[in-house]
Amino acid sequence: MSSKTWFITGASAGIGRIVTEQLLERGDRVAATARRPEVLSDLADRHGDRLWTASLDVTDTKALGDVVERAFADLGEIEVVYSNAGRGSVGAAEEMTAEAIEEQIALNMTAPIHLLRAVLPHFRAQRGGRFIQMSTMGAHISTPGASMYHASKWGVEGFFESVIAEVAPFGVGITMVEPGIIRTTFGANLSISPGMPEYADGPAGQIRKYLETVGNVTAEAPGDPRKVAAAIIASADSNPAPRRLALGSDAYNTMRTALASRIAELDAGKETAASIDF
Repeated sequence: MSSKTWFITGASAGIGRIVTEQLLERGDRVAATARRPEVLSDLADRHGDRLWTASLDVTDTKALGDVVERAFADLGEIEVVYSNAGRGSVGAAEEMTAEAIEEQIALNMTAPIHLLRAVLPHFRAQRGGRFIQMSTMGAHISTPGASMYHASKWGVEGFFESVIAEVAPFGVGITMVEPGIIRTTFGANLSISPGMPEYADGPAGQIRKYLETVGNVTAEAPGDPRKVAAAIIASADSNPAPRRLALGSDAYNTMRTALASRIAELDAGKETAASIDF
């Protein structure tokens, strides 16, 4: 294991913060970006110039490109980019405002696309690099009341699934991290749309009531955030890059069930599929 330089979005809290801490503790350099990078001042005090920070709202595409250019200019080669910024939204599709829909897509799907596009010229110039995208088991399953969250995650995985082959000739590897429920503040930071009475007694309404009752739904989650962070870091040293990294027994079991069900549905339609051939 050699020392690396990482670029991280959403580094101020949650898994992004823990990954940043663990990297600095093992001697790596980190370009840590966040909307409020001042919350990383304690790490700067301990680790000095091995921590580079910048203020960044990843949904501001121009600012995103500018920060990427500054990071590579200041630090030289950056081997790993960890796209971690994101959050969840809750609400039936009809309940969500246009602004909430646009924010969810911009944060969870469009921003990672632009981040990869910004770093690719640098990765190509240095003949390699690793891009790690934070995804979720929710990229394989769906929950009523979280349609836009799932749309953003299914969409961003479709993008990376295609791009993996495009960039492989340049020595660039891409990994999609798919954790289950992790014990972080993710649940407390959910964006919850105003409810409509028509949905109150349905699946989306029941989920809303549950969230309003428990508050931070991830506070007692089974996933250990420090172990998740360690697994993400370890994946950067794996060659070839794992395409997907399922983390948590809940993620593995839930995704396997969903994939098996999808195969069964596909097989059930085999004769119909074949029947339209010339």
